[in-house]
Amino acid sequence: MSFTPDHAFILAAGKGTRLRPYTDSVPKPLVTVGGRTLLDRTLDRLEEAGVTHVTINLHYMAPVLEAHLAKRKSPVITLSYEPELLDTGGGVKKALPALGDKPFYVIAGDALWTDGPSGNALLRLAAHWDDSRMDILTLMQPLTGMVLTQGLGDYDLREDGKPVRSLDKTGAYMWTNIRINHPRLYTSATDGNFSFLALMDKAESEGRFHALVHDGDWHHISTAADLERVDAHFALERKTA
Repeated sequence: MSFTPDHAFILAAGKGTRLRPYTDSVPKPLVTVGGRTLLDRTLDRLEEAGVTHVTINLHYMAPVLEAHLAKRKSPVITLSYEPELLDTGGGVKKALPALGDKPFYVIAGDALWTDGPSGNALLRLAAHWDDSRMDILTLMQPLTGMVLTQGLGDYDLREDGKPVRSLDKTGAYMWTNIRINHPRLYTSATDGNFSFLALMDKAESEGRFHALVHDGDWHHISTAADLERVDAHFALERKTA
């Protein structure tokens, strides 16, 4: 199947409490790495992959995020306000009317990655998408490839590329929160607050959850120490480029 999503959803509503004190003044997606915000880095990558419309959910410091996004000319941005947090599943389901009826990218607001030898990671996902077999196609990061930040063993992968969740976190891969979703994934989900993990488990049990191994860098920015290490690395690369 030849298909490239032109819509995406970015999860930007969370409070980022573990990243304090940086998130005392800005929401987590607006912290900077190498002089550029995490959110703008992701929006740039989506544009490079051909995405024209992005929906972003807002809750914590929503006016700050809104003011920042108003400065961007593209892509077209739709804001999905959450007076009460709807978690990683409920937030996407609320925004489905803006995302259309075709598969779309979903990316965490704190995502930070660089491409590897296989090229553009988002276009790799699109190239491997198979509508007949998949409801979720995600990037998985090998723990052995994580240097600047610590990974968690969320999943193992079968030979056919299907993930198996590691309940005791001893898997070989960490879930990157970068994926393509088909909107039918949310059909049976109730409205309101719920975690995307429940949908991942459902898709796994039905054989419709697939993964690609990311061959570039992906950074799990959870704490202030994580941010400082990654920022120093990006700043050094920027200085020596």
